[in-house]
Amino acid sequence: METSCGDDDDGGAGCVFAKALLYRSAVCENAERHDLGERLQLRCRSPVAQTNCRTLLRLGHERARFALRLPGDERRPLTHLQALRLQCGTLAALQQVLDSDWRDAHRLVLLAHDRHGSLAELPWDRLVATLAAWQPPPRRSRGDTP
Repeated sequence: METSCGDDDDGGAGCVFAKALLYRSAVCENAERHDLGERLQLRCRSPVAQTNCRTLLRLGHERARFALRLPGDERRPLTHLQALRLQCGTLAALQQVLDSDWRDAHRLVLLAHDRHGSLAELPWDRLVATLAAWQPPPRRSRGDTP
């Protein structure tokens, strides 16, 4: 699952929520941008934060597998849309369940730890319902102005 959920092809330092950050669904104080040719890569400055985020994403993957119709075999990579829904949906659900205005992924994980003691102790039934409901906004046609 590591290569399918987080952009982890740089030896493990990749941001776990890179797709959500690049989609501008969230931000992170620990994310660093690196250009690799024509490709933009996000890396995490904090190994502890990366471990916490990876734990949250793995729990989300495990608990929302059926709701998001994710593959049962963790070795099978997720499609881009599945990974985007998992990452953006997990952070949006966490923000809603914690009743927080923060969009920073790391701060949300820390707040979840403070309030619940462990990411495994989060109210996953509520999180999964919100996570599964997350949809990307409709795409604008090229003629539309922002």
